[in-house]
Amino acid sequence: MERQLSEIEKEGVRRRYRELLELASPAIGVDDRRQFARLASGFAGERDRFGFHPAVTSLDTAIALCRSVDVDRNMILAVMLAPLVRGNRSAADEVRRIWGDDVAAMVDSLANVAVLYSKSASVESDNFRKLLLTFAKDIRVIIIMIVDRLALMRAINHHPAERQVREVAYEANYLYAPLAHRLGLYAIKSELEDLSLKYSNRDVYSRIAHQLNETKARRNAYIADFIAPLKERLDKMGINFEIKGRTKSIYSIWNKLKKQQNTIDDIFDLFAIRIVIDCPLEKEKSECWLAYSVVTDMYRPNPARLKDWISIPKSNGYESLHTTVYGPADRWVEVQIRTRRMDDIAERGLAAHWKYKGIKSESNLDAWMNNVRDILEAAETGPMELMKNFKMDVYAHEVFVFTPKGDLYKLPQGATLLDFAFNIHSNVGIHCVGGRVNGRNRRLNYRLASGDTVEILTSATQEPSADWLGVVVTSKARNKIRAVLKENEHRAAQLGRELLERRFRNRKIDMEEGTVSKTVARMGYKNTIEFFSALGAGEVDVNAVVETYLTLVERRADEAAAISASTFVMPDDDVNGDADSRGGSDVVVIGEGIKGVNYRLAKCCNPIYGDDVFGFISAEGVIKIHRSDCPNAAHLREKYAYRLIRTRWSGKAGSQFMAALRVVGKDDIGIVTNITSIINKEKSVSLRSISIDSNDGLFAGVITVGVNDRPALNMLIKKIKTVKGVKDVQRNM
Repeated sequence: MERQLSEIEKEGVRRRYRELLELASPAIGVDDRRQFARLASGFAGERDRFGFHPAVTSLDTAIALCRSVDVDRNMILAVMLAPLVRGNRSAADEVRRIWGDDVAAMVDSLANVAVLYSKSASVESDNFRKLLLTFAKDIRVIIIMIVDRLALMRAINHHPAERQVREVAYEANYLYAPLAHRLGLYAIKSELEDLSLKYSNRDVYSRIAHQLNETKARRNAYIADFIAPLKERLDKMGINFEIKGRTKSIYSIWNKLKKQQNTIDDIFDLFAIRIVIDCPLEKEKSECWLAYSVVTDMYRPNPARLKDWISIPKSNGYESLHTTVYGPADRWVEVQIRTRRMDDIAERGLAAHWKYKGIKSESNLDAWMNNVRDILEAAETGPMELMKNFKMDVYAHEVFVFTPKGDLYKLPQGATLLDFAFNIHSNVGIHCVGGRVNGRNRRLNYRLASGDTVEILTSATQEPSADWLGVVVTSKARNKIRAVLKENEHRAAQLGRELLERRFRNRKIDMEEGTVSKTVARMGYKNTIEFFSALGAGEVDVNAVVETYLTLVERRADEAAAISASTFVMPDDDVNGDADSRGGSDVVVIGEGIKGVNYRLAKCCNPIYGDDVFGFISAEGVIKIHRSDCPNAAHLREKYAYRLIRTRWSGKAGSQFMAALRVVGKDDIGIVTNITSIINKEKSVSLRSISIDSNDGLFAGVITVGVNDRPALNMLIKKIKTVKGVKDVQRNM
C-alpha cells in the first residue's frame, strides 16, 4: 500500500496542522513543535485498512480531542507521536527522553492497541479482551481511543469497503459508545451511536432524519412557546441563565420507536429543554432548586420522573436536575436544570470534571476502573458474552445503598442483596447467606432500592450454587460465581478421575484417553469434566464405566484386526513402490503398492513433507500419518505394533503443510512485525495464524505457517533466529 502522501493529502495535512496549532496553542509550545517536526521529518507510515495515512488520522484525532474533550498537552502529543514510534525502538526512547515518562507511557499503550487491531481485534476475537485490558490501564488512553474512533467514523461515510465499515460501526456501538457514556462524553456517545445506525441501517437513519427535518419548524415553534413564559419568570427571580431546546439523537429516537411501537409524533420526550445557570459554586444547589420551583409552578410535573443528580451525582461526575412536566398542547416535556460548570462536565466529560476539581482522578472513578478490570480479568465466557455484560453494566441506571456505618455504594438498577455482597468483596459474596435491609431480614434475591441500609450475613460453610446466576445482575458477581462453580467442578472432576484411575490400576487396565472420551459419550455426557464430576459425586457407578470401557476396547481391537487382515500386507523390507503409484494428489506411499487408502496427517505432530513418518491404522479404518518422533510414537509401537504400516513420502510435495513454531524473545516493540515480515518474504511460506503472550519483559508465541517441505521450514527457523531479540525458535508438536 502506498506510504507516501499525495499532493492533495499534503495540502490536507497542512490545513489540519494549522487548525491543530490554533486550537492547541499555548498548550503545545514552540519547543514542542520544533522537536516534533524534527522527529517527524521523513516519516512515511503504513496506511490503515481504509487507505487513510496515519498523518491524516492522527491530526483528525488530535483536532477532535481539542474540540470535543480538552486541550491537554500530553494527550495531544501522545496522539501525534504514536504513529511515529510504532515499531521504532530508537524513536520510542527519544520520545521518553524529550517528553518524559507520562507521554511515553501513553504512546506505548497506543502502540499496543495498534498491534492488537492489526491482528483483527474485533469483538469476535480473543484479542478483544486484551484490547479492553490495555484500555483499562489509563483513563486518558480510553479517551484518546474513543475520540480516535469518532474521527474514523466521521471519515468512512460512503467508503466502498462496506463490510469493514459495518464492522467499525458495530464496534463503535458496542464498545466505544458505552465507554463514552461512562466517562460522561455524552455528545461523542450520541454521535457514535448515530453514525453506527447510519452505517449499519442507512434507510432507517435517513427516514428518521427526514421526519425530524420535516417537523423541525413545528418543533421549534413549540419550544419557543414553552420557553417564553419561563424566561420571563426566571428573569424576575434574578437568575442569570441560558435556556435552550434540544432534540433527541436519531439513535435514541430509533430505540424508542422500537420499544414503544409508536411514530415520532407519539414520543413524548422527543426533545428536552435545558436551563443552564451562571452562579458561584456555593450557590449551585440553591439556584438549581429555585429554577426547579419556577418550572414546576408553571407546568404540572410528573413526580415519578424527577431525577436528582445534584444531591448524589452519577459516578462519572454528571450533575443535573431532570423533571418531566405537562406542557402546552397536552405534551410531556423533559426539563434539565444545571449550572454552567455542570453543563461543561456533561458536554465534555471527565476532562472538564478534572479541570474544575484540579485533580487527575477521584475515588468513584477509580472504583469504576477497578470494576472494569475485575470484569475483564474474571471473565470466563466468550468475547460476545463479555461485551454484553460490559455494555449492560455501563448503561445501567444506578441505585445508592448504605452500610450500617454509613458508607455509600452505587450499584446498577435491579441489583440484589447478593450483588451488594460481591461488590463489597468477593469472599463476602461467596459466603453470603442473606442480610438485613433497613433492620429486616432479607434473602439473597432481594432487590435493593436507593436509600436502603444493608448489612450482609455470612457463613463459612456457604458456597455458591448455579441458581445464584439467576439472582445477580452485575458482571463482577456473575463472573466470580462462574469461576467458583468451575473451580468446584474441576475439583470434583479430579476426584472422579482419581477414582477411575485407581480402579483401572486394581484391574491392571491401561487407560487410553481416546477410549475414555468415547466411554464418556457412550454414557450420555457432553464432556469429560461433567462426566468425572458426576463420577466423583457418586452419580455414576465406577464398575459400569469400566465395563463400558472394556467393551469399546474389545470392539476396536476386533475392527482393527479385521481391517489389517483384509486390506493390508505388512512388508518386511523397505518400501520400494513407485512414487506416483497412488496417483492423484497423494504425497505419501503406504505399504507396498496399496491404492485407494484413506489417510490423514496426524494433528498431534503435524508431519510435513520430508519428515520421517509411519502409518497407524485407526479404529475407523483411516490411516493416520505420524512423525517418527511423535510424542505418541513410543506408545503406539509398544501397544499396537500390529496396526503400524511403513510409509514414505512420494517424489513431489504438492500442496502446503501446516507447521507450528514456538518463538520466545524479548517483549520489544516491533519484534513481532519483524518476524512476520520475514515470513511474508518467503515465497514458499505463508503465515496462517499467530498467538502472542507477554510477561515480565518476555514474549512467547506460537506461529502457524504453511510450508512446502521440511527444508523450507528449517530455513525459516534459521532466519527467524537472526531477528534481534529472538531467544529461541522450536518446532511445536
